[in-house]
Amino acid sequence: MSDGLELYRPNVGVVLFHRDGRVWLGQRAATPGPYNWQFPQGGVDPGEDLEAAARRELAEETGADKASLLARTEGWVAYDFPPDHGGSKAARGWKGQKQVWFAFRFDGHDDDFELGAHQPPEFDAWRWAYLSEAAELVVPFKREAYRRAIEAFAVFAAAKSSAG
Repeated sequence: MSDGLELYRPNVGVVLFHRDGRVWLGQRAATPGPYNWQFPQGGVDPGEDLEAAARRELAEETGADKASLLARTEGWVAYDFPPDHGGSKAARGWKGQKQVWFAFRFDGHDDDFELGAHQPPEFDAWRWAYLSEAAELVVPFKREAYRRAIEAFAVFAAAKSSAG
């Protein structure tokens, strides 16, 4: 039976929570702003377990591998590539990406992050941010997927104070 998502590339997204409830955001390498921040994410290899893919992507893109599973979304969260998207995935015939999102608690230290751990690097800067900020920092075509992940994982998030 078809789920209607055959033309969507299987993908995982990772929301990495600091012990204080903030989340890790990476600035996409060599990508001008303002919408150049995102969570780690990446493709799933054929036959690969989804949690294993999420842990692999986290390590490849951030250099960090000390994380405990908090939760995951059920089912796929899909988004379309925009018509003018010239990325390699669109060129290979994908309409967009379908994702399962994972929330992990970061169990390491900030100096564990090594953005050049895997070449070419996905990110050239990173920061801890509030989960509620993430959807406005990512490229617009990914926003609804981010809103779904934010809603699913809000229970783990620190609230942004009016002073912060």
